[in-house]
Amino acid sequence: MPHLFQHYLLSFQGLKREIWILAGVSLINRAGAMVIPFLSLYLTEKMGFTYGQVGWIMTSFGIGSVLGSLVGGKMTDQIGFYPVILLSLFGGGIGLIFLKNLESLPSLCLGFFLVSFLTDLIRPALFVGIDAYSRKENKTRSITLIRLAINLGFSIGPATGGLLISQWGYSTLFWVDGISCMLAAMYFGIALQTKKVRSNAKYEKQGSASPYRDQPYLVFMLSLALFSIIFIQYFSTVPLFYRENHLFSEKTIGLLMSMNGLIIFILEMPLVNALEKNKKLSKLLIMNISGFMVIGSFLVLIFGPNFAWLAAGMALLSIGEMLMFPFSNAVAMERAAGKKQGEYMALYAIAFSFAHLFGHNLGLQSIKLFGFYTSWWIMVIGLHISFGLLYLSFKMNKRQKKKQGTRLPSKQKKLQEPPKINSPE
Repeated sequence: MPHLFQHYLLSFQGLKREIWILAGVSLINRAGAMVIPFLSLYLTEKMGFTYGQVGWIMTSFGIGSVLGSLVGGKMTDQIGFYPVILLSLFGGGIGLIFLKNLESLPSLCLGFFLVSFLTDLIRPALFVGIDAYSRKENKTRSITLIRLAINLGFSIGPATGGLLISQWGYSTLFWVDGISCMLAAMYFGIALQTKKVRSNAKYEKQGSASPYRDQPYLVFMLSLALFSIIFIQYFSTVPLFYRENHLFSEKTIGLLMSMNGLIIFILEMPLVNALEKNKKLSKLLIMNISGFMVIGSFLVLIFGPNFAWLAAGMALLSIGEMLMFPFSNAVAMERAAGKKQGEYMALYAIAFSFAHLFGHNLGLQSIKLFGFYTSWWIMVIGLHISFGLLYLSFKMNKRQKKKQGTRLPSKQKKLQEPPKINSPE
């Protein structure tokens, strides 16, 4: 046991102080994010909206998320990640508090659009901040530390949210979520002051390469968008399934949701550290294993009869998430190197924003038309398509590199090879 704990601690070594600050911001921000996991329940049970109406509110949330990521990427390239992160946290916090006063369908659609726009400005800025303060050899672990903080916060958030609902009602969630965003902004502003932020000069001299002309990258984003649409069902329609088909209380639903963050908090960093050191396993293979895990989690929803089975399904989903997100993020950062990094990472963020734009509504409309079990089978088919696209993107990228290599004259190839540098270690 001491040896395992020592191995766990060693997986955190070598990461810069600034990465830990960004992780602290993510932890504070995500620990208060209690609204989203209970949003579908809040809108149906508290506000009395139908599944169809809730779907349109969630679509408005998704549109704001897509536009926020797009604008956030352009702002990050122009003014740097520091002011964008501050704006997102403060603006999103204020917006969340005002959401609790909205009651009509149009006002809720507009309110959730504005809040998601503000809160998702941070996504490309955070990715660029991670890249600025991490080395190539520990970039995946830097991403994983941020995810670890997010998931630790997520393990705290839903469980606390379920207790708050049972004691003081849904409106408390908006206050806690909003205040936590502003606290995260204050911590970020104090801990990482402007004068200490690394200059973005290297981004000002970026080439004109655009992610919208990078065909392998676009196919990769399409694969991730489809994956995220299906993955997000666990945080929108699956809680409804727990409630309606298994008659679970908010506390029990919160406990199941918190399992995801807790499993990731315990296992993700040492797992990613081990996989990052294992050069025999490609990122494509790791992400394909992720697909099998997530498919398994939806099969458990179909065939699982009780809480224990559903908990096992959540565990499978969590393992799949641990394998997919850090490595897909690392692939995107590698592809963005030397290019319009803000725009590249904005497109990566948008791929997941499509989950909010289409995923919630598609899931809810599917349940309305076909019921829960048929919808889960549709998700399984969609995951197979997603990983087919993933394989295609890697093949296209490999073919593109080979084609570019054959076009270069031998002298130019030698010039493009990086110089060998003796390590001081």
